[in-house]
Amino acid sequence: MARSPRDDAQSKPQSTYSAPALEKGFNVIELLATAPDGLTLSEIAARMGFNSMSEIFRIIIVMERRGWLAKNPDTDRYAVTHKVLETVFRALPTHELSLVAAPLMLELAQAIQQSCHVVVLNGAKGLIIMRQESPGPTAFVVKRGVTIDAVRTCSGHVLMAFCEPSIAAQVLAQNPVLPEEETARIEKVRAQGYEMMPSIRTRGVTDMACPIIGFDGYAVGTLTVPFLELIDGTEQVTRKAALELVKSYAKRISQGLGAPSL
Repeated sequence: MARSPRDDAQSKPQSTYSAPALEKGFNVIELLATAPDGLTLSEIAARMGFNSMSEIFRIIIVMERRGWLAKNPDTDRYAVTHKVLETVFRALPTHELSLVAAPLMLELAQAIQQSCHVVVLNGAKGLIIMRQESPGPTAFVVKRGVTIDAVRTCSGHVLMAFCEPSIAAQVLAQNPVLPEEETARIEKVRAQGYEMMPSIRTRGVTDMACPIIGFDGYAVGTLTVPFLELIDGTEQVTRKAALELVKSYAKRISQGLGAPSL
């Protein structure tokens, strides 16, 4: 007979302190984070391994009242609200990064007519915490909250090259062993101060990224542009020119965060 998540939780050694309702609330958020279309109350109860909806009904209602969850009146499906992300931003150092970077990202997007975003490390992955869409008629945009490979992508190369060495070692240890050419690529990025490479996911897109340096001299994130090449002659800024601007704006954001002299 298959074991439910509830059975597994009950079979684990009990910790000294327990807050079942709080743990269930966190479990609900984690579950709904994997369901873009949301889930009904009965679906939540079933996936969490509960036989009765009444066990989590009050928790769901309280979370909805506090603004953590929202219920679609047409489908009765619950989804996580932006309050979760907003609260995390206020609580973490990325809040200061957001305040400094936002106006400069808008300037950059207007200058190069391309979208840009900021990537930070989140465990062994990269997390897109901010984005600024291109003001032009055509844009390639990566969604905020999306996780990416923190090692093999353009942003990943920059993070591994410029973040605190012990953190980079931890991330690398949680990922498959890199081939020699990938390691050499990261070393090259460290030497030249940026990365520019074809997107590993989308044809026609050239990713370019520069480190955003914090007050300790290590990268707190990357300023990344997925450069979309146009074929109708309307492109206003070349890749080379765009890269120089990305370098400049990454430096300005870093200075705003108190980075050592760059």
